[in-house]
Amino acid sequence: MSLTSKNKQSTNSYYAPTPRQTASLARRLAKNWHGGEIIALSGELGTGKTFFTQAVAKYLGITTPVTSPTFVICEHYSCDHPTIKELIHIDTYRLNSSNDLINLGFSDFAGQPGYLTIIEWPEKIADLLPANTWHIHLDHQPPGRLITWKKPKTSK
Repeated sequence: MSLTSKNKQSTNSYYAPTPRQTASLARRLAKNWHGGEIIALSGELGTGKTFFTQAVAKYLGITTPVTSPTFVICEHYSCDHPTIKELIHIDTYRLNSSNDLINLGFSDFAGQPGYLTIIEWPEKIADLLPANTWHIHLDHQPPGRLITWKKPKTSK
């Protein structure tokens, strides 16, 4: 299903009734990413943001466990991928402001070639997100979830 927003950007949606289908969509979207992308992953608690990230990590060849970085804020994972060398997984839930993320060196990796940056709770740092950010939202839709996403206009 595809919807068109007011700014003529296409919003895509996919209903995933099972975790397996959520993981499948995560892998399909990840095939579009080659390094330098920022993924803003939003949704209520328990909608599967970390699970989605785990599926992307598996696609990137990461074999170490990927867990929610809620308490450490930011985790770095080395990838076995031709162009993405590191996955940066950020959870801004506990941040007070975007300055907290800047102090963690956000500009050193976010949007840089060779890095894929996935940010949970991006609403907290919206002022730091560039126009070419991918926005992915997960909604509870029992028994599964509805996943909507917008590719940035500059994305292929």
